Amino acid sequence: MEMEMLILYVLILFSSLYYVFGMLIGTNNGSCRLRRGTKNEHEVHQLPPGSTGWPIIGEGLAFLMTAKRGAPENFIAERRIKYSQNKSSSCKVFTTSLLRESVAVLCSAAGNKFLFSNENKLVKSWWPDNIDTIFPTSEKTNSADASIRLRKVLSPFLSPDSLRKHLGIMDTVAKHHLDVFWSHQKQVKVLSLTKKYTFVLVCKIFLNVEDPQVIAKLEEPMQHIAAGFISLPINLPGTTFNRAIRSAKQVKKEIEEIVRQRRIDLDQHASPGDENSRHHKADLLSKLLMGTYSDGQPIKDTDISNELNGLFIAAYDNVFITLCSIIMYLSEYPQVYDAVLKEQMEIADSKAHGELLCLEDIQKMKYLWSVACEVLRLEPPNPGTFREAISDFVYEGYLIPKGMKLYWSVFSTHKNPDYFLDPEKFDPSRFEGGGPAPYSYVPFGGGPRMCPGREYARFTMLVFLHNLVTRFKWEKVFPDEKMVMNPFPLPTKGLPVRLYPHHPSSSSSL
Repeated sequence: MEMEMLILYVLILFSSLYYVFGMLIGTNNGSCRLRRGTKNEHEVHQLPPGSTGWPIIGEGLAFLMTAKRGAPENFIAERRIKYSQNKSSSCKVFTTSLLRESVAVLCSAAGNKFLFSNENKLVKSWWPDNIDTIFPTSEKTNSADASIRLRKVLSPFLSPDSLRKHLGIMDTVAKHHLDVFWSHQKQVKVLSLTKKYTFVLVCKIFLNVEDPQVIAKLEEPMQHIAAGFISLPINLPGTTFNRAIRSAKQVKKEIEEIVRQRRIDLDQHASPGDENSRHHKADLLSKLLMGTYSDGQPIKDTDISNELNGLFIAAYDNVFITLCSIIMYLSEYPQVYDAVLKEQMEIADSKAHGELLCLEDIQKMKYLWSVACEVLRLEPPNPGTFREAISDFVYEGYLIPKGMKLYWSVFSTHKNPDYFLDPEKFDPSRFEGGGPAPYSYVPFGGGPRMCPGREYARFTMLVFLHNLVTRFKWEKVFPDEKMVMNPFPLPTKGLPVRLYPHHPSSSSSL
């Protein structure tokens, strides 16, 4: 980190000199106006108002600093006010510079709807160069294409009907995890344990891998990859970006070995009537191994390992981060915890001894899911994603030229008083009845590119929390500990908590 900061300071120094030199010689880009090819050839539109920030660095440093201060929404809120044309309303789109790209940021529920409904019409998915560097793909594909293909494979696999078959596995893994790592402890560190549970489950559900040694080889480097997605692209030893690249290579190597062995297993059990063949075909890894490129050629093992790498990041980071946040909020709001416990004990008491959770039980966890939704509003693990304009278009009177990048952020609406009354208040009742206004609550995105893993995340979190809440109450060791974006929301001290197991008599009386 010290090496990265030193390099950053040097870049800022040279950028400052470059900027000053440009001012001295009269360099001035001015307010860019571009002509629209409409019937009125004299009609022109400006780009959205904004700033490119420092040369090279752009406004990326300001973006990251507001997140590290625990208020990522301020980056957008400050610019909405700054670039508004009148005092009565904030601007709905502004331009900034992130990841060495000029980016239009859409700042409203209407903006979210516009992007989601114009997928592959006016905009398409775009991934920063950081991701293509961390996950290099073959000459047949790129990160965006790989994401589209993976989504087609994932959608049926992650549907509620398919996932209900895995509920017993999720429940068994959660019970075993609590037995081993929580039940005999007076104090635990929630961050490290939710990481462990989530990763073991991902390996079991998607790869059918249970060997602790194999899981350990994958888990340690996996923890460093996501931080490189929006880090400064400085590939030098000691930097976040370099660590992410090296970790991704290590994980890819381990997954490639798993892929190679699974392909051998599939070839050995290729007979349609073979019991092992039918078992493997239900496995996500095997579905990828039997998939093809758009030209009909089999997908390369290296691309499969890359796609699984990306899938692991989404199914791992997003789930354990949200679990950690929910556990923190339940410790801070005892009345909410008590309501969750009452609901979950009613479900537990309806089960026979040793009977595992089923889909009907998940559907009864309405209040717990409202709690989870409110946590996702306040502490979303994914702050937003990028798009790219595939043609010129006008939005809110401003030109978005072909090739320009666009960014939608959950923080433009999640903590906006226009959509949520008293937005800083933790209030699960917001999600009862009709819930929030359309397109104002978007932790999983929306439209054709809505996160395909949203049901997997819901099932995984509800199963774990059911088991946790019915066994324990807890309190934070450090009462003032908060979640801080770095670059994703994480507890500053790892969230150590003291555990208070329920006595059978007290829990059953609730």
